[in-house]
Amino acid sequence: MNTATNTNNTPQVDVGALIDRNAIGPRQIMILLLCGITMIMDGFDVQAIGYVAPAILQQWGIEKSQLGPVFGAGLFGLLVGSLVLSVLADKIGRRPVMIFSTFFFAVCMIATPHAHNVEQLAVIRFITGLGLGAIMPNAMALCGEFSPQRKRVFIMMMISCGFTVGAMLGGLIAAGMIPRWGWESVFHFGGAVPLLIAIGMYFWLPESVQFQVLQGKPADRILTEVRKLLPHENIPANATVARPAVKPAGAPMAKLFAEGRGLGTLTIWGISFLNMIALYFLASWLPTLAKSAGMSIENSVLLGSALQLGGTLGTLLLGYMIDRKGFKPIMLACFAIAAVSIAMIGHSSASIVMLFAVVFVAGFSVIGGQPAINALAASYYPTELRTTGVGWSLGVGRIGSVLGPMVGAQLIALNWSQAELFHVVALPSLGIIALLLFGAQVARSTKVGGPAPH
Repeated sequence: MNTATNTNNTPQVDVGALIDRNAIGPRQIMILLLCGITMIMDGFDVQAIGYVAPAILQQWGIEKSQLGPVFGAGLFGLLVGSLVLSVLADKIGRRPVMIFSTFFFAVCMIATPHAHNVEQLAVIRFITGLGLGAIMPNAMALCGEFSPQRKRVFIMMMISCGFTVGAMLGGLIAAGMIPRWGWESVFHFGGAVPLLIAIGMYFWLPESVQFQVLQGKPADRILTEVRKLLPHENIPANATVARPAVKPAGAPMAKLFAEGRGLGTLTIWGISFLNMIALYFLASWLPTLAKSAGMSIENSVLLGSALQLGGTLGTLLLGYMIDRKGFKPIMLACFAIAAVSIAMIGHSSASIVMLFAVVFVAGFSVIGGQPAINALAASYYPTELRTTGVGWSLGVGRIGSVLGPMVGAQLIALNWSQAELFHVVALPSLGIIALLLFGAQVARSTKVGGPAPH
């Protein structure tokens, strides 16, 4: 056990070191599962509008470009939720923000089918996005802080994989539900499940013990949770908790630029921004573009699932490789593949097998690459800034997620060919390669980039 003794002969427990030296136990697995299931529904609900879009176009009799503001509104809500609620979580805790946000977006999903026109749908998607935007930063922070450092990157990326699993399952579920019960049923399902998850989190999701240490919570409360996490550790009854010499103070967002982190923060923001332009163009428009090219609604939706399946497998494999080779070499290869595969989508429509294969590879690299970016941010910042760091990386990135679908709508309205469209969408991946090569050294060939997690 990692303990020290103070001048009064009272043993002190270093909570972070204790978690780092132990294997993952049953209670930690339960926490990871709760966060993972929440991430699955996060991915399902974020991507739901892309899957139901062809059915809405058909039922409402509107043009494809009219859905651009709907896609953008939901993603703008994600942006605001990421920025605001991640900072709030670093102030009041990950647990309360996670529970409230899950309940909130569940209610909003159930309300979505009551929209009767594009304007109402855009408003509801924006409000839903506020709750959805808080899930990923908090889930990653919680999972990272309950995981030993030697496995932290892989675990955070595995949890992030829940998002792509949810988006992939969304396509499969939507393809089965829409023909039978209409597009509205997708949102009813996407709201009911998170309501149950929120109830489960209320009873079984603890607050991060490392966060509690930083916030000066009572030692007996912290050590009670540590004993549940690590019941085999013999923590003395009179033990106290080792705390930082100075309690963090000031605005978390401003501290992202303190202590030499400024250029690294801007580099991470730029990488996230560029990748989300491509990611959300593909996620939002791919089923609709496939339908307009002559594919059935079912096959169009399944093409979107192929994109997410690639992202799911990409997340797992990239996490495994980054733990062994480091962020920089793996991310450089990943986004080189992304640029080539995206550009090829517009040239693959003649063969449905080729199209599904190219879309799968694009998903592997673009969607699978985003959790690597999130894990890079989580690894770069210390505990007191981790949720804010990931949240602002995602928030700035989601400016790109708003621009991607909306610029796509404008290009589609100009009647650009699909080959031209996908050539343009490949450009952000080339920009990411430039940032990795010439930006701040945040993605060194180590298991973590930048300052070691505290």
